Amino acid sequence: MPAPLQTAVVGATGYAGFELARLLTRHPRLSAPLLLRRESEDSSKAETLADVFPHVYGGPESPLEPFSWSKLKNAGVSVLFLATPHEVSREMAPEAIERGLRVIDLSGAWRLKVAANRKVYSFADEDSTVATALMQRAVYGLPELRRAEIQHADLLANPGCYATSVILALAPLVCGGMIDRNHDVICDSKSGVSGAGKQPTAKTHFVEVADNFSAYSVFGHRHTGEILEQLGFAAGQLIFTPHLLPIPRGILSTIYLRLANETTPQQVEEAFRSFYSGKPWVRVFAQPQLPQIQFSLRTNFCDIGLTLAPDGKRLVLVSCLDNLLKGAAGQAVQNLNLMLGWDEREGLN
Repeated sequence: MPAPLQTAVVGATGYAGFELARLLTRHPRLSAPLLLRRESEDSSKAETLADVFPHVYGGPESPLEPFSWSKLKNAGVSVLFLATPHEVSREMAPEAIERGLRVIDLSGAWRLKVAANRKVYSFADEDSTVATALMQRAVYGLPELRRAEIQHADLLANPGCYATSVILALAPLVCGGMIDRNHDVICDSKSGVSGAGKQPTAKTHFVEVADNFSAYSVFGHRHTGEILEQLGFAAGQLIFTPHLLPIPRGILSTIYLRLANETTPQQVEEAFRSFYSGKPWVRVFAQPQLPQIQFSLRTNFCDIGLTLAPDGKRLVLVSCLDNLLKGAAGQAVQNLNLMLGWDEREGLN
């Protein structure tokens, strides 16, 4: 057996970062990850991950150490995970690549190739030569669509959670030329509150969320550009509306579209089963059963179900996943496995 690989995580005190640290710690091919905190983090006084997340007390010791490049070098780190805000990832990724590290970034810093789509982030370094070059070099890390590119990536942009649920639901139909592009594709997505991150806001306060259900960022959500770019849609062909559910985690996307030709339910289901054959983290439900959030919760699965109208053209898709796993940390580990030539299920079962 080769020596275990050494990884590091910056931002392990966030929800996705914590899930990532937990997965890496139990991965059979890895040494315990180096967990690094930036001095600006609220948890800078915490000494271990258990100080921030007490439910891991009694498990493997997971110290939180101040970040430094020399610490990464001395520890022999070869893969750096950034579970950091977008602007922090824009700052750290170029130097990490320059130092010979492979980077898996969980933020939106490097996901978007089209400048018009990146405007939603207002990156301060948008016009810099370094950022422009690195942006073109980054690989969008959706394993079911970009497996070959992921294997050779040194900068991996982990997809957004909403985007993952929508893209995986639509990709078989897009690739098969089955969608009627003369009609809008409508994506109605709902997420648990952890999707908004750990930093509390007025809109994510318990009093605002409990016993409530609300839409937000209509025609302006950051994940819209990912869906457009990865599926080849024009902006006017897609309506994406996210909603906040009064639950901790999980996403359910309901997608409405018209097919280009009259089709049978069996033909649509077969298109999905054929497309996702050999791709272990997508489960296609047999009709008429539809997925629910509870089925994929705390797993790396994306579950997809469908219902075709009697006219054979109007189709409703339902896509569910755990926003902190297949929508973030679990997908990051799946990408790590592919980058290193391992079975993409390792450390995730």
